[in-house]
Amino acid sequence: MRGFEEKGAQVLGLSTDTVPSLRAWAQNLGGIAYPLLSDFYPHGHVLASFGLFNEEMGFARRAVVVIDKSGVVRYVQTYEPGTLPVPEEVLAEVAKLG
Repeated sequence: MRGFEEKGAQVLGLSTDTVPSLRAWAQNLGGIAYPLLSDFYPHGHVLASFGLFNEEMGFARRAVVVIDKSGVVRYVQTYEPGTLPVPEEVLAEVAKLG
């Protein structure tokens, strides 16, 4: 996460899981280097505002969202399950913000 912090970016995780579920998941992975946020209630409300809530399945689409300091969404990329974002690509999008 250091590359993101060096560019003044904050990495966050957001899902529709409960806080206890997120905590258990992070512990199972040996810890997560960034905060995990729960959009459990109202279920998926924040994710839906980004167009990332899968109404049919009831959970979030996997995605990276870059938001500038003014709160404007500048980049959204969704990913199929099993596909991971390429950190260098996301860093390049963050760098575009100046």
